[in-house]
Amino acid sequence: MLGKIIVSGASGQFGHAAASQLLDLGAEVIALSRTPEKLADLAERGADVRFADFDDPDSLVQAMAGGEKLLLISTLRVGTRVTQHGNAVAAAKANGVRHIVYTSVIGGGLAEHPGVEQKDHYDTEQLIMASGIPYTFLRNSLYADAVATAMAIPALAAGTKPDNAGHGTVAMVAREDCVASAVGVLTQDGHESRAYDITGPELVSIPDAVAMIAAMAGRPIELQHVDDEGMYQYFDSLGVPRKASDIVLDGPIPWASEGMVTFGQSIREGLFAVCSDDVERITGRKPRSLHSMLEQYQGAWPV
Repeated sequence: MLGKIIVSGASGQFGHAAASQLLDLGAEVIALSRTPEKLADLAERGADVRFADFDDPDSLVQAMAGGEKLLLISTLRVGTRVTQHGNAVAAAKANGVRHIVYTSVIGGGLAEHPGVEQKDHYDTEQLIMASGIPYTFLRNSLYADAVATAMAIPALAAGTKPDNAGHGTVAMVAREDCVASAVGVLTQDGHESRAYDITGPELVSIPDAVAMIAAMAGRPIELQHVDDEGMYQYFDSLGVPRKASDIVLDGPIPWASEGMVTFGQSIREGLFAVCSDDVERITGRKPRSLHSMLEQYQGAWPV
């Protein structure tokens, strides 16, 4: 028996895919969301869909009742999500959850790190360990899906791509491989008190990724190497707030540039130069390459 598995953020891409795969495997799924009406398809397949709000600790305690394992998918609000994650961990402990699987990031175990995103993940890993609940940390690399869409589309449209990552490398990973790894850890034995680096099969620099995109599209992209301040100025020109604390609630841009700029800095300084075989060891299959992911999304690129 796989037991009752709680999936947080089940209306998001990661959470929905994980819940769906768990149902395929015969698990009892408790699917949590602030918008449970979006999970009708999972409910029809037998998932126990429940309302939960990370900013409402009482709702989390009620929503996790009866759960045995928790897939804690990181929330999106840099700077405030550690409190949200803490609420979820406290609710899990109150309900006797016996295993937390958390979607962290490469370098999530490093106390000293320039990335503001990483700091949230580090702090969350620490509070999970302090809870005493057995855990597994899935330290995911940069999504290849994001490179194939959020990076490729505007770069092709503009013909230019400012970047502060230099020639640092990163083993970009398909979201589907991250999801499959999470499902594997939740449905297999022996993963407690472990941390895995969930990466793609090869280290690639941003310049090489951009060159690959340009070659596949048959259109030039001028990569503009800029320093961190130059990257901030680029985002300033788009109206992106620099700090998470400057984000306007319900405004047009719900993210801050400090996350992107310090992410690029982390790549430049070699902190993402990690390539592991953990995806294959957990799932039994090799992770997808960046090239295959670019091919998958190429139809959405501007022509």
